[in-house]
Amino acid sequence: MTITAVAGVRVGHWTDPVGLTGVTVVLLPEPNVTAGEVRGAAPGTRETALLAPGMKVEAVHAIVLCGGSAFGLAAADGVMAELERDGHGFPTAAGVVPIVPAAVLYDLAVGDPHARPGPAEGAAAYRAATSAPVEMGNVGAGTGATVAGWRGPQARRKGGLGSAAVRAGEATVGALVAVNAVGDAFTLEGLPLTGGELVPPAFAPVPPRPLESTTLVVVATDAAFDRAALTRVCVRAHDALAVCLRPSHTRYDGDAVFAASCGRLPGDPDVVAEAAFVAVGRSIEAALRAARPVAGIPAVEDGR
Repeated sequence: MTITAVAGVRVGHWTDPVGLTGVTVVLLPEPNVTAGEVRGAAPGTRETALLAPGMKVEAVHAIVLCGGSAFGLAAADGVMAELERDGHGFPTAAGVVPIVPAAVLYDLAVGDPHARPGPAEGAAAYRAATSAPVEMGNVGAGTGATVAGWRGPQARRKGGLGSAAVRAGEATVGALVAVNAVGDAFTLEGLPLTGGELVPPAFAPVPPRPLESTTLVVVATDAAFDRAALTRVCVRAHDALAVCLRPSHTRYDGDAVFAASCGRLPGDPDVVAEAAFVAVGRSIEAALRAARPVAGIPAVEDGR
């Protein structure tokens, strides 16, 4: 199962296999309640302030994950235009205003640094959205993703996009992760995916500069929660990043988690949060297992 196992959730990708960048759009059913939390020190985001507790607007219409660093935030404009055209948005006296939080990852050092998603690419990802199982690996926001950059460029392995879902009582909890981490990757069980010693030469007195990165996460569930409960889901999703990506939340990452309640099923917040932990961890592993080598960067299965 992938995140689209949560009823009403659809996912679309736009992929540039030459420039090695892309966009992934997660469309959420209405109504919903969505929260978010950014822990990396180098984020590139849009519309994340309204996801804090106490804000007026609690529902969002889409979440956009983009390559292209801060340039890629322009892709959200195209998603907004498509949503408006389809009549989706927050109602105002002058018409609907789509609420579209977005976050970007840094992939400019892979492929063509001038290949950056814009409004047309965001619109294409929106139009490609489907409830089918999510395509994984070198697609969408994971197209130019890498991991293990803290050891220097020669140690990088190909990152990617992954998704998984698990059951939590009556509810389903799904995750989608664009894995583009400075750190090494591990399974939830602690098995190394990228190898190497725990403290690499990059932490020597005069380290090489790690490559900018950022891992982006969307968690969705059909359990009914308010925003306060969803913030705890965000916490456990970030815990999964800390377990599976070491280090995470660094000065070079903009690690961000979005969590959405998309249904009315009963659910225990603690049980759902633990399910989110598992779904995020499995999504990270799925992303790396599905990734394929590009631009001289081996995949984890090829680079051991």
